[in-house]
Amino acid sequence: MFNEETTDNNFGVTMTDSMGSSRLSSLWQDSVADTMSEAECLVYRSNLLGSDMRVTNFGGGNTSSKIIQTDPLTGQQVEVLWVKGSGGDLGTMNAGGFSTLYMEKLNGLKGIYRGPAYEDEMVSYLPHCTFNINPRAASIDTPLHAYVPRPFVDHMHPDAIIAIAASSDSKALTAEIFGDTIGWLPWKRPGFELGLWLEKFCLDNPEAKGVILASHGLFTWGQTPKECYQTTIDTINTAIGWLDARSAGQQPFDGPACVALEPAERAEIASALMVNIRGLISADSRKIGHFDDSDAVLEFVCSTKLAPLAALGTSCPDHFLRTKIRPLLVDLIPGKTDVAAILQGLTTTIARYRAEYADYYNTCRRADSPAMRDPNPVIFLVPGVGMISFAKDKSTARISSEFYINAINVMRGASMVSTYQGLPTQEAFDIEYWLLEEAKLQRQPKAKSLAGKVAFVTGGAGGIGRATAIRMLHEGACVVLADIDATTLEAAEQSMSQDFGHDFVRSVVMDVADEDQVIAAYRAVALAYGGVDILVSNAGLASSAPIEETSLALWDKNISTLATGYFLVSREAFKLFRAQGVGGNVVFVASKNGLAASPNAAAYCTAKAAEIHLARCLALEGAEAQIRVNVVNPDAVLRGSKIWTGSWKQERAAAYNMKTDDLEEHYRKRSLLKQSVFPEDIAEAVYFLASEMSAKSTGNILNVDAGNAQSFTR
Repeated sequence: MFNEETTDNNFGVTMTDSMGSSRLSSLWQDSVADTMSEAECLVYRSNLLGSDMRVTNFGGGNTSSKIIQTDPLTGQQVEVLWVKGSGGDLGTMNAGGFSTLYMEKLNGLKGIYRGPAYEDEMVSYLPHCTFNINPRAASIDTPLHAYVPRPFVDHMHPDAIIAIAASSDSKALTAEIFGDTIGWLPWKRPGFELGLWLEKFCLDNPEAKGVILASHGLFTWGQTPKECYQTTIDTINTAIGWLDARSAGQQPFDGPACVALEPAERAEIASALMVNIRGLISADSRKIGHFDDSDAVLEFVCSTKLAPLAALGTSCPDHFLRTKIRPLLVDLIPGKTDVAAILQGLTTTIARYRAEYADYYNTCRRADSPAMRDPNPVIFLVPGVGMISFAKDKSTARISSEFYINAINVMRGASMVSTYQGLPTQEAFDIEYWLLEEAKLQRQPKAKSLAGKVAFVTGGAGGIGRATAIRMLHEGACVVLADIDATTLEAAEQSMSQDFGHDFVRSVVMDVADEDQVIAAYRAVALAYGGVDILVSNAGLASSAPIEETSLALWDKNISTLATGYFLVSREAFKLFRAQGVGGNVVFVASKNGLAASPNAAAYCTAKAAEIHLARCLALEGAEAQIRVNVVNPDAVLRGSKIWTGSWKQERAAAYNMKTDDLEEHYRKRSLLKQSVFPEDIAEAVYFLASEMSAKSTGNILNVDAGNAQSFTR
């Protein structure tokens, strides 16, 4: 129903390909690289590496180049470390994503380093090493690149490499696969000390081209950017080939324990689970969901080893920072367990997870550990169905899902050639509650007013619907556009996706008067985002005819869309709101004509009046569940409105005995404030009623008509 493929990611590589038998291709083009400056070549190398999730996950890994530049203070030539700064993604970053630091000053930090117990304090010295007043903050990985005595360094998180790094005998496997070409270092948290370890390794092993860090990832280097890039690709390909050969003939995860359900049944179960889960974990802040039933996920959730491997947690720090120490395993036996029983048991299941997380925190906490964060799970594994993830927004939920797929690939590879092991619990905690990580979280911008909310906007391709969707997107909401006009709807979705990102916008072709389509649309919304918080019921049409000329078909058409349609979308919204149990918000876009009669528009005015009274009824029914229902009454919104593109404009002009071009001025002069009303004005009113600014308002009517005495509500 939605215009998306659920298994696709931002890089054009399907999730099932993240560690397959196909080798990586070298994308390096001398004809391109040879025309670039050294800084441009670093961006080029980074983008190539970040474009394939078999090389590194979203936002993961980093690259660096040591470049000779002119010091703006002295005019002398100095060596400058260009290294990926804090945040950003290799696949999409530009030169502004790199920190630049004087190598001389970075080397000078070794003289004031007080040892491993004090390594975190070294981060505060990094800004003092900044070259050319670069505002990009240096990351914790900066020393790892600075102290490798090679001009070009890559640090990646390939699944194939981490499968080796997360094996119980990773050191022996590394030697077997790579000999002396690629070395091995034990687990060490990223920081100043690990940078010194890497320096010592390079000095002790001058012929080595890289090193595997246990439970972490891969470092490679070279004398030229191309050599560094090619070493990275070749090393990963060697690991892929070795894993394929060693695991040939074996069943991943000891084979299946159950069979995956059919796609339609998976979607039905997942959507029901997501709505209920969302309510249970959104008491303090709303969460957005993501569902994945790609082949890699289904193989894992249907496998014999699901429970023991899931309990071990992930290995790579990038993985569990996104997915928590371990996932929640939903107790479902495909084809046997009653889904209604699973839904009833979710409260207990999630409460148990929260209690276990609290025990983990209290057992591992240090004297200076930050306060415990949200104890709810991020990843939910459902046998026979797939994987559900929840986070503060859609992008984070999707990326968390992708990271856990990386973890699945690692577990698959490691368990087929050795014994998979996650990080020790205390080490995992020390990463998750690292004071430096906490400082990064505290620097994040304040959430927008509708962050974590999902808005369902009917008539979303029209002027008022589009303006409303855009207003809500600006406030951080995820928006689903519903409209009967597929062509206009697709254009609206594409435009908004380009401006706000695909994660935040979906569309569904739907006739509000078709019960089956409405039910299917809400199920699709639940599968895409986990539920709904705001319904903007805005689908509309308009007709004009004297009562003697109003056919039954015309009457039924108005009632069907403007009354029955509003009933259907509200009924299904109420079902979701009650299942979520965290309230909800309905805003009807009605009309001045629902309060004030107009000539030759009996069918339209009557249907609009029905909308308004329906809203009053729903406000009464929903109040005890914190479901608010309010109405916005526009008048004479000509610009961008689809209802004015048909015969309505001519009919209204005829009713007032004037030319169509004179209508807008007529309505402006007719208003008390002598102003025109635009879609953006209606959108602002809808946003007000949908936001916490009107948290104590329900059953209200807000006229946005520039003033019309006939439609005064009192």
